[in-house]
Amino acid sequence: MIELEGVPELIDPVMVAAFEGWNDAGDAASTAVAHLDREWKGEVFAALDAEDYYDFQVNRPTVWLDGGVRKITWPTTRLSVVRVGGEKPRDLVLVRGIEPSMRWRSFCNELLGFAHELGVELVVILGALLGDTPHTRPVPISGTTSDPDLAQRMDLEETKYEGPTGIVGILQEACTHAGVPAVSLWAAVPHYVSQPPNPKATLALLNRLEDLIDVRIPLGELAEDARAWQVGVDQLAAEDSEVAEYVQTLEEARDTAELPEASGEAIAREFERYLRRRDGGQPGQPGGHATADGSDSAAYLRDSPGGGRTRPPKAPKPEPETETGTGAEAETDRDTDAGTGPGSGPGIVPDDGDSPSEE
Repeated sequence: MIELEGVPELIDPVMVAAFEGWNDAGDAASTAVAHLDREWKGEVFAALDAEDYYDFQVNRPTVWLDGGVRKITWPTTRLSVVRVGGEKPRDLVLVRGIEPSMRWRSFCNELLGFAHELGVELVVILGALLGDTPHTRPVPISGTTSDPDLAQRMDLEETKYEGPTGIVGILQEACTHAGVPAVSLWAAVPHYVSQPPNPKATLALLNRLEDLIDVRIPLGELAEDARAWQVGVDQLAAEDSEVAEYVQTLEEARDTAELPEASGEAIAREFERYLRRRDGGQPGQPGGHATADGSDSAAYLRDSPGGGRTRPPKAPKPEPETETGTGAEAETDRDTDAGTGPGSGPGIVPDDGDSPSEE
């Protein structure tokens, strides 16, 4: 039985979820939800029991010191609520965690139980995949749904994907069976620069989410971070003639494919976003936050106690001898609130196969 005594009555609530791991190339999706949580100062009101869903040899707990006292943070999935102010206030239920190791059906049913109790009207799941896309072009964002009515109303594609799937696909299917409208937004991350962070992909996901749920999202330093990231990758690519030639090939293919899509409707959509940001004034102040009444939920959070976010260096030097970490080491690197760690930055590496990719 789910009891949510500390959560106020919500206004037109939308659940926005992202999960670290296979569905999260470049940490773009999980960083997007972390950004929403940070900008609107969300506070955790519930956390799923890590014991039920995670293999601790794959996602290891971490030890940290709190005033000289040793404490443990466990890998988990947490939920928070934020109220977006403005002329049309609405609430977002933010779900952020790690792709579970087991019992996926029970995991999704527990999340849908929260959605039902909170009166969630729409579930939006963010993901990121590896693709043959150049870093110099706008990040492709695909929106898919299993609901034909929702696809028509929101100008989305009905999903026709066949192949391996992650928790994003499973949760969307669970929503469909439960009669809850659900949308998946996927950012395509260049496979040759796949390690986190990727603020450009995060920014693209947030822009598409903004259009989808009709709220103005404060972007903070994300636009500047995205520009710095692209400058860094430009410089790395320029140092290797083969990579530069490959990027040029991707650019030509992308430009050729997208030429018919430069329609008046697409241009109008971008212009409307510009006008909203120019005339929208300051973002609404957060309010209506809900927190758990005990300290156990906080003890299950995977985030490091310090939180924070580091900005990518503008021109990091590649280190060919160092491979992208996997397993426990890779999970440890994601302990900061924005999914980045000190010294992180773009680097050109081959596809390691850990994330979904476009066929």
